[in-house]
Amino acid sequence: MAENFKKSYRFAYLSSLYITILLTLTLSVFLYMHTLLNLLLIVGFGLICYIVCFLIVQYRVEKFIYRRVRKIYDDIEMLGVDAIGGNPVTTDMKTLIKEVEKFAQQRKTEIETLKVRENYRKEFMGNVSHELKTPLFTVQGYVLTLLDGAMKDPVILEKYLNRANKGVERLIYIVNDLDMITKLEAGDLNLSYTNFDIVELVQSVFDLYEMKASEKNIALTFDMNYTEPILVHADKERIQQVLSNLVVNSIKYGKEDGTTEVSIEDLIRNKTIIRVTDNGEGIAQAHIPRLFERFYRINKSGSRKEGGSGLGLAIVKHIIEAHHERIYVESDYRVGSEFSFTLEKVKKFPVVDIGTKTT
Repeated sequence: MAENFKKSYRFAYLSSLYITILLTLTLSVFLYMHTLLNLLLIVGFGLICYIVCFLIVQYRVEKFIYRRVRKIYDDIEMLGVDAIGGNPVTTDMKTLIKEVEKFAQQRKTEIETLKVRENYRKEFMGNVSHELKTPLFTVQGYVLTLLDGAMKDPVILEKYLNRANKGVERLIYIVNDLDMITKLEAGDLNLSYTNFDIVELVQSVFDLYEMKASEKNIALTFDMNYTEPILVHADKERIQQVLSNLVVNSIKYGKEDGTTEVSIEDLIRNKTIIRVTDNGEGIAQAHIPRLFERFYRINKSGSRKEGGSGLGLAIVKHIIEAHHERIYVESDYRVGSEFSFTLEKVKKFPVVDIGTKTT
């Protein structure tokens, strides 16, 4: 706590002035009525009265107010507040009021932030417990059924073990995603930057989910025929994970006989933007601000039936931000959605001399 105190004399000198004027007028009336008016005596009395009153009033201010104001500062310091730690303590009421109002506003903001975080923590814990509880109870149900005697039937044994295995796989999937997002948020996930062809990577993702898309007769396509490679500088494995999440979401929430289209465009001098667009059910504007939160689901019952950990978009956002890039979402409800993200592009395709073979 700073020991250099800013003293305010305004209260003291005004109070002294008022007292002096009052006493001087009283003395003037008294002298006028009893003796000849002595101007020098009145002026001298007024000056001495002012000085004495000033000293007395200022001493009282320091004793009665100044020490209490200092105690306020000391009490604030005990709360661990650094906002006024480097400033001198003041007894000037205007300055003090401003500092107290500033302190109160900062504390109000901190309290509101803590409340938001607490609500988010409660919601997150509830979502985690729900996501883990469902597959756990499923596995437990099948195991208990087998222990109750169903294992004696070879057909039921194999059937229930396979279903229990799927429940365990879902648990592993959720835990792996939680581990991934924890590392991303903590900055512990190292990115391996390479130059690669983003067109080829998108095509490989299309090939990977072609069967899943065919179940709903959804076409996975480019917006145009890319005849030449488009090189970007990023972590290929992580960007494949981003594209996979976005394509799977477009299939999951896409409509029958729909389309998932990927376009790749030059954004600015050293940036490329990749857009994943679908003509599915779309997203209401009220949901978009929370779309990248962990476990946030637009349609909770329907989303869980579709599977997934509820962490896909949160992981996508963290991977893109780990590349120091941006991700965007635009959507019209019942029309479709577009997710887009930027990557650093490589200016020139490296020329590799493979030589010629003579026979």
